[in-house]
Amino acid sequence: MADNIVWHDHKVTRAQRAENKNQKPCLLWFTGLSGSGKSTIANALDVALHERGYHTFLLDGDNVRHGLCKDLGFSDDDRVENIRRIGEMSKLFADAGLIVLSAFISPFTSDRRLVRNLFPAGEFIEVFMDTPLDTCEQRDPKGLYQKARSGEISHFTGIDSPYEAPERPEVRLDTSTMSVDECVESLIRFLAEQNLITVK
Repeated sequence: MADNIVWHDHKVTRAQRAENKNQKPCLLWFTGLSGSGKSTIANALDVALHERGYHTFLLDGDNVRHGLCKDLGFSDDDRVENIRRIGEMSKLFADAGLIVLSAFISPFTSDRRLVRNLFPAGEFIEVFMDTPLDTCEQRDPKGLYQKARSGEISHFTGIDSPYEAPERPEVRLDTSTMSVDECVESLIRFLAEQNLITVK
């Protein structure tokens, strides 16, 4: 970091921004294999919260790689940098008082811990999409597993690149046994129990 950079405090605080929205800021970090349901459930929750009048923003892995992270590939180092950028951006959105939903494979425990450490206690919610690999591979919505198995692409999580499953996630969902509505209801219930939202 350059020596001539100084942090500038804002007069409108994080708490004031959240209070103005009648909610508490937090980050729901959806992690899991490709095809596990991260984007599907994050989108469904985003809709459910929006319909209830909450202020949210959804960050999706593919979408972010079209802009902020379009210069990154899929090597281990690039994946680390991808998550670092997303973590910092998520923090900015939360500082604006928003409920942030981030859907990223984020295969490494150390990267997810790095993002967790950016947030006050109770505001980072790790949502582990604990959907079995065989289910994800059967779905293969983007045809990526087939390409990985045939050697067309490398460094694919779950095939030739590891996925380090969370040991103690705040929420664990398995879309091979739970419907989209059941997953969303479970997340709404968790947010309410943590006093991050008031069920409307």
